[in-house]
Amino acid sequence: MKTILVQIFLFIGLMSFAQKGDVTIIKDSRIDALVAQEGATEPPAIGPQIDGFRIQLFFDSERSAINDARGTFIAKYPRIDTYTTYNAPNFFLRVGDFRTRLEAEKVKAELSDLFPTSFIVQEKINLPRLEKDKRDQ
Repeated sequence: MKTILVQIFLFIGLMSFAQKGDVTIIKDSRIDALVAQEGATEPPAIGPQIDGFRIQLFFDSERSAINDARGTFIAKYPRIDTYTTYNAPNFFLRVGDFRTRLEAEKVKAELSDLFPTSFIVQEKINLPRLEKDKRDQ
């Protein structure tokens, strides 16, 4: 009885390894383009950075609260850039690209009614936008 069982298992085992065949993959050529696009490295979207200052307006663990504060700020100051960062467990809303602390202090003084707990932080900033001279237009 044992020999019959051993022979059956041996026969089944050999038959499972005896299978041979070819596999053909049929796919859309756009898949390769998507894979290449996702795998490509892109340079950062930001330009050169320098040491400067930003104003931290608000932080919260809820992204919706940050977005509400950002909307309030943009409605009043649309020309000043806003930056939202995440450092677990909080989101931080920082604004501006100020080269000097004095520039940041001037804007912070204007914001004291809307954001009384704001403060100035030193970090790498993007180069501030250059305003066109009215004579050049």
